[in-house]
Amino acid sequence: MKHLLSSKPDDDGLPPRARALAMAALMLCSLMAVLDMNIVNVALPTIAETLDVSSSDAIWIVNVYQLTGAAAILTFAALSYRIGAWRIYIGGLIVFVASSLGCALSNSLTTLIVFRAFQGLGAAAMMSLGPALYRSVFPSRLLGSALGVSSMVVATGVAAGPTLGGVLLALGDWPLLFLINLPMGAAALVLTLRYLPRSEGNGAPFDVLGAVLSALMLGGLVIGVDELRREGSMGWAVYLTVGFIAGAAFIRRQQQIDYPLLPLGIFRQARFSMAAVTSFFAWVSQSMAFLSVPFLLQSELGYTPLESALLFTPWPLAIMFTAPRAGRLADRFSPPLVCTGGIIVFIAGVIALATLSPSAPMWDVAWRTALCGFGFGLYQSPNNRELMGSLPRAQSGTAAGVMASVRTFGQSLGAALVALALSGIIIETSHAGLITLALNVAIVAALIALALSASRLTRARALVDNE
Repeated sequence: MKHLLSSKPDDDGLPPRARALAMAALMLCSLMAVLDMNIVNVALPTIAETLDVSSSDAIWIVNVYQLTGAAAILTFAALSYRIGAWRIYIGGLIVFVASSLGCALSNSLTTLIVFRAFQGLGAAAMMSLGPALYRSVFPSRLLGSALGVSSMVVATGVAAGPTLGGVLLALGDWPLLFLINLPMGAAALVLTLRYLPRSEGNGAPFDVLGAVLSALMLGGLVIGVDELRREGSMGWAVYLTVGFIAGAAFIRRQQQIDYPLLPLGIFRQARFSMAAVTSFFAWVSQSMAFLSVPFLLQSELGYTPLESALLFTPWPLAIMFTAPRAGRLADRFSPPLVCTGGIIVFIAGVIALATLSPSAPMWDVAWRTALCGFGFGLYQSPNNRELMGSLPRAQSGTAAGVMASVRTFGQSLGAALVALALSGIIIETSHAGLITLALNVAIVAALIALALSASRLTRARALVDNE
């Protein structure tokens, strides 16, 4: 990562030493937010037993973190213009650390879920504005490389979460999973206060109604899709109706007010729009494949949970290895070209997993999961660079908010679609057939992302020809 600290006379951003310390702050905050999304999963049975609640109720310890974050991302991006991205980021970090202590001290499921919701809000504030701060910290020529490091940190959190959770549970009780955020958070707070670039807000009016409508839209759509798997329940119709109505009202309001939560004019920039839509379908696909693989390994191939975790680990490890290098490639070559190649490799990996033999040895599984991670890592950083770099620096907060919203909404929708596929409501077949169905839907979503990404190559050639 030495090249990230290189200096040229015409560089924007921070000087090398301040850049290194600001990067450490951003990496530490991202790592905490992603770890907390994954570290708790392994402890759900233990928490359910300790608090004397059902497993299905305990799932909300994870769900509420994701849903509150998804619903609040656009709100934080808009608030950053009013009071400054630095203040929102610091505030999110403080809320995250304080609510971590609240989670550790909780003695009931209700209390724990409330503090997890606040944790999700804090994480959303950090994750939604992190990319915008990367753009303030690093020179424009290194933006792809910087976002590649960010992707590597996220993959590290995904890979380390279950293992770290298991180690902490072996050392003590489940509150340790949340107490670990206190020393990490304190270090991150010192670094952010001292080294992150401070930005002043413009004091523009804040669209409160737009914030409410965006939360209802995102929350209603995700919960509605999840409710589809519950036989005999019509809750899905209510939630989806609320989501679509809120979405229509949100769009109409954004068109009518002077200071919208989400300036819809940014979507007239073709590079930005194509990168955002490509990202959405890619994240739906990755989420579906990511969540289907453990069921495939344990339920159909007969691997133990530990063996399954080991076979699954090459996926995030490959992203960790590939993402920074893909970011450097995107700084030198056409980002859509690198993205398209990455999606092709990712599709090949998912197809390889979907066609696994029931008697496949461990090495045969490992290279397929690694191929998925290699492809997604090759795609992710260049696409993020294209999305962030296609708008003026003054709109970095909006671009970062859209990027985080698309990612979170795509992941949440992908998870809901996996639950729907595995419920058996769509088709009546064996459990193996349902897992294959989920993987096939993931392939379809990835093919849509591929078509969108490839269309950018044609558009870029057309622009060159016109010039």
